[in-house]
Amino acid sequence: MVDHLKARLDKIRKVSDSAKRRASLYNDMSKIDDRGTARSMRCLEKAPAPGKKMQKIGLIMFLSPEPVTTPIGLALMGAGTIISKKYNGATIKDIGQETKNTISTISDFKGSVLR
Repeated sequence: MVDHLKARLDKIRKVSDSAKRRASLYNDMSKIDDRGTARSMRCLEKAPAPGKKMQKIGLIMFLSPEPVTTPIGLALMGAGTIISKKYNGATIKDIGQETKNTISTISDFKGSVLR
């Protein structure tokens, strides 16, 4: 039983170390000062959300008084909803926050097991 517990603790330590390395890598990547890299990082920091834009345009067209734009607006709102489910607007900041949450959960679990 003790060997099984040690094996699980070793696995948790490896996952924790991996998460810490990943968080430090993301932190170091955000400090790079090259123009091309900065442009690429800006795209990752401000991820486009085409689904939300399509939903907004569809709502505007739906609310316009012309009869032709109503079905087009409904189609755009539906397509925007489908696209927003497929493509999310996750950024590096979101990934970093989730990594920090994972690190804290792992450390809490490790602390409860070692007590």
